[in-house]
Amino acid sequence: MRVSIKKIIFSFSLNFCFLTILILGIQNSGIKNRVKFLGNESVNLPLSFIIGLSFIGGSITGTFLPLNLALRNED
Repeated sequence: MRVSIKKIIFSFSLNFCFLTILILGIQNSGIKNRVKFLGNESVNLPLSFIIGLSFIGGSITGTFLPLNLALRNED
């Protein structure tokens, strides 16, 4: 159990660093798009921000899926 807590803390800290670098890196991005989701549209966002958030969200999801499967196998 302690290994999974270390893994979660490491994942969140690494992804927070990625998000900070992403926000600093897109300051002068000129290509902007809208995100359409369930019939709603977002404001114009830089394309690199959309791609970066997708990467970070996938990284966090990928951290929790193996932990969930490991907990199910222990029962």
